[in-house]
Amino acid sequence: MSKRPSGVFLPLIGLKRASSLPLYKQLYESIRQSILRGTLRKGLRLPSTRTLAHELGISRNIVVIAFEQLLAEGYVESRTGAGTFVTKTLPEDVLQVECHPLNENRRLSERGETFRRLPQLALPTRDPKLRYAPFRYGLPALDELPLDLWGRLLARHCRKAPAEIAVHGEAAGLLRLREAIATYVGVVRGVRCHAGQIIVVNGSQQAIDLAARVLADPGDVAIIEDPGYIGARSALQAAGMKLIPISVEKEGLRVELLSQRYLSAKLVYVTPSHQFPLGVVLSLTNRLQLLDWVAQNDAWIIEDDFDSEYRYESKPIPALQGLDRNGRVIYIGTFSKVLFPSLRFGYLIIPEDLVETFLAARWVSDRCSPLIEQAALADFIAEGYLASHVRRMRTLYMERRAVMIETIRERLGDLVETWDAEAGMHTVAWLPPGVDDSLISAAAAKGGLFVLPASEFALRPMARGGLLLGYAAFAPAVIRKGIRDLELIIRKYARRPQPVRLGREERLRRCG
Repeated sequence: MSKRPSGVFLPLIGLKRASSLPLYKQLYESIRQSILRGTLRKGLRLPSTRTLAHELGISRNIVVIAFEQLLAEGYVESRTGAGTFVTKTLPEDVLQVECHPLNENRRLSERGETFRRLPQLALPTRDPKLRYAPFRYGLPALDELPLDLWGRLLARHCRKAPAEIAVHGEAAGLLRLREAIATYVGVVRGVRCHAGQIIVVNGSQQAIDLAARVLADPGDVAIIEDPGYIGARSALQAAGMKLIPISVEKEGLRVELLSQRYLSAKLVYVTPSHQFPLGVVLSLTNRLQLLDWVAQNDAWIIEDDFDSEYRYESKPIPALQGLDRNGRVIYIGTFSKVLFPSLRFGYLIIPEDLVETFLAARWVSDRCSPLIEQAALADFIAEGYLASHVRRMRTLYMERRAVMIETIRERLGDLVETWDAEAGMHTVAWLPPGVDDSLISAAAAKGGLFVLPASEFALRPMARGGLLLGYAAFAPAVIRKGIRDLELIIRKYARRPQPVRLGREERLRRCG
């Protein structure tokens, strides 16, 4: 067994030799203040007296005297053969340090103020109890992830990694990965591209942000689905764009409204393969009409091909990008849902004449994505593991989807309506008119259920509330129990008089 590494991070200590205060006293006070501020945390191992003396250029005896005083006062403890540690038993009243109140009116930039006003749903939950709670949407089957295989692929490239892997890679991403992606989306999604049009990024969120900053100026207009993905809305707002919400029905975005309202916009953001959050699919007629509209209006489409891999009852309609003949579509895909959310890999597919501009923007933004992980993902796709994993998960999710729909109809069929979720990893349960979905969501959270209200994804009031119910990560028994618990809450609120729903202006204010 290898010996434990002896390296310990040193605290920031500045000693003034010209001071009237002895050096041991300065050292003692510096370490003591670091402990009180929490810079040196409870249980942290301190450097040895010899190491600290060498680093500070002072006598070891000075360090020994300072450590002895800290030990006597209970700030540190010595463990034979292990070293000196910050004590874990400091009384709480000793650890109180003076904090000056911050000025809540400090001015930020316009972009900073936009971030400050983002709706909470745009940010990750901070409640650890809800992180993996039923029915959190977007969560894959964590117990079925091929993590052992992924670990072997990473180890393969770590063992034989050349020195060049330690420096910046190409902004576009590893060529082998881009070639694998080009083949994958061409076969599975009908996307027409080559590796030179692909840019690997850190998830779809970065892709949306990058596209907004390259294609639009502050003050430009973006058309978004309503209700729609808050992450995209937030990225477009952060880029300074004005948003025009267009309603979504069973055939997706109501494209006919773009011409009827004589709208002028720079961007149109859509999730055509599996609309978020409603789960509907943009019909072929609407796709062709949308492509014609952007071509005639010198606009761009950001196509977020959300959850396109998981379709259960019908063949997927080809991606908008594959139907585009005018180079107006920016295609976005991600591996976060197909594999696991912490794998922050997504990709942009760009019209050829815009590639160099996007590459420059990517380089300015954050250079490139991790190279070893890119190499492992390239192998995962090229060696057939991705196709096998998607097929296996499609079967599993289809079974869990059936359990979800069946249980909702069995327990809540007299109150709740569900649209058959032909794709994706969640469904929407529509509540009776007048029942406030946000109240049910809050009550469900107290009961340990992660149930998001559909109304919070909309800028304008919805005719009825709905609940987003993720099923992919949860076994049938968990789904059935969760629906039973949710039934009690829904029936309780369905009997109550409901508050007046917020008007458009108030909802716009709340949604930033």
